Amino acid sequence: MTIVVLTGAGLSAEAGIRTFRASDGLWEAHRIEDVATPQGFVRDPLLVQRFYNARRAQLGRVRPTGAHEALARMQRDARRRVVLITQNVDDLHERAGSEVIHMHGQLRRMWCRVCDSRMPWQGACFPETRCPLCHRRGGLRVDVVWFGEIPYHLEEIERALREAGVFAAIGTSGLVYPAAGFVQLARAAGAHTIEFNLEKTAASSRFDEAIYAPASRSIPRWVEAMLG
Repeated sequence: MTIVVLTGAGLSAEAGIRTFRASDGLWEAHRIEDVATPQGFVRDPLLVQRFYNARRAQLGRVRPTGAHEALARMQRDARRRVVLITQNVDDLHERAGSEVIHMHGQLRRMWCRVCDSRMPWQGACFPETRCPLCHRRGGLRVDVVWFGEIPYHLEEIERALREAGVFAAIGTSGLVYPAAGFVQLARAAGAHTIEFNLEKTAASSRFDEAIYAPASRSIPRWVEAMLG
C-alpha cells in the first residue's frame, strides 16, 4: 500500500516558523506582493534577499516536532511505501530523517537565473553575490516557488496520488491550488483520505475522515496505529 502525505504551513508553525496566512495579510511585516512574487524581486531585490536571509537564519533556531519525527519513522518502515510531499520551504522533514518532495522549493537552495543552476545554500545572499558556478553577479534568487509560478514535481506527485491507498493532509489550508486538488485525485484513485488540522478548513468536506488537534499529538498516534 502506498501512503501519500501532504504537509503544510501548520506543521512548520508548531515548530516555531511563522506562516504568511496571518489575519493582517502580512508575512513578517511585509506584503506578500513585495517578498513572494517575481515582480517584487524585480522592484527591490535587496529587500527580498534580506527577507529570505532572515527566514534561512531562522531555521537554525527551530527543531523538528514529534510529528516530523513520526512521519520519518513511518517512512522508514519497510512494509509500506510512504511518499511525503510538503508545501513548506524549510528543512525540518529532512532533519527528522525523511525523504521529501518539496513542491514549493527550499530556503536552503539558490537558483541562478543566469546559468540556470540550482545549488545548496546556507548563509546570506545579496544582489551583488556571485554565483559559485558561473561567477556572475545579480542572478541569484532563493529557490522557492513564488505566487504566479508553477510548483515543482507535479508529474511525480500526480503519479503517487494515482497509486495511493491512503492520503493524509496535515496542516494545510485547502485553499491553494494545485495542492488543494490533491484530495480529489487521491479519492478518484480509491484512497482513504484524512485531514489533520487544528480546526475545520474549506476543504474538510472533501475528506473521508478528519482529526482536529495539534499535529505534534495527532500524528504520532496515527503513525503508531498505522505501524501497529
